[in-house]
Amino acid sequence: MSLAPQVPHPFPVRARRPFGPTATGLAIAVASAAAFGAAGPFAKSLLDAGWSPSAAVLVRVGGAALVLLPAVIRAWLRAKPSAADTRTVAVYGVVAVAGAQICYFSAVQSLSVGVALLLEYLAPVLLVGLAWLRTGRAPGTRTIVGTVLSIAGLVLVLDVAGGAQVNLVGVVWGLAAAVCLSAYFVLSAKVSDALPAVVLAGGGLAVGTVAIGVLALVGVFPAQFTAASVDLAGLVLPWFVPVVVLVLVSTVLAYLTGIAAVGRLGSRVASFVGLTEVLFAVVFAALLLGQLPLVVQLAGGVLILLGVGLVNADKAQNGSVAVEVMTERDTVVVS
Repeated sequence: MSLAPQVPHPFPVRARRPFGPTATGLAIAVASAAAFGAAGPFAKSLLDAGWSPSAAVLVRVGGAALVLLPAVIRAWLRAKPSAADTRTVAVYGVVAVAGAQICYFSAVQSLSVGVALLLEYLAPVLLVGLAWLRTGRAPGTRTIVGTVLSIAGLVLVLDVAGGAQVNLVGVVWGLAAAVCLSAYFVLSAKVSDALPAVVLAGGGLAVGTVAIGVLALVGVFPAQFTAASVDLAGLVLPWFVPVVVLVLVSTVLAYLTGIAAVGRLGSRVASFVGLTEVLFAVVFAALLLGQLPLVVQLAGGVLILLGVGLVNADKAQNGSVAVEVMTERDTVVVS
């Protein structure tokens, strides 16, 4: 799936002082981005084989929740989260886990992996607009320039005036994923420092699994599974191959390496490195699915990533939070 706004990160973690070699931290951060970037192509192979988006998400988050369950239980018993943190974990699981992934996988169903992910990465821009609207406070210069670049990049990615065939329904799902990711950033700010990241991540995965299961049972998002083989890089493989990759690599490994990377680099540096997730997703999609973006779409992707980077850099330059989301009772600082 962060913000002043920062780049989407799988779950909130508290910035800590770097404690390991920078090269090691960078390597771990890149590995995390690569693991997350592989999710779209492998999920797409299941969707093409007849799986529904909810089925792919259910298997991914449910499998990862089971793997992380022992660690979550131990951390939960030690931390004894407050009622407020428990509610945040529940909402996080429903919106940031279940909602974001169903929307993203639904977008991937009718859009290329790269385009769908870039749409989701517009979450920082959405929060900039929301903060400006709610507070009446204009953001910094870099934030404004970054927002304009991201919007221009979106136009190029969708290739409105060109020859790209973009499914409008897929675009709506991609933007819905961005909204869910924006909610994740707001929820991140409401979690106390006493709540371990593994509890929020694993607890959110467990809640998300239940939420998706309920939606599937009542028919809102029917879960359709098949045992049909999948096609990856021209190879016909059993259905469980992409499932194993989604659960163990693109979820569990990606989350754990993400935590380690932030601990060594700090949240801001790790978030910049996290931008490479889009690049990995495009490369994996080209290698595994034969999805080749147009030159104009690649240019648009560069503008979006540059824009998000500028928005994040605005916080680093000013030494203060660039985005504030006002609630009825308080100001939620998105960081």
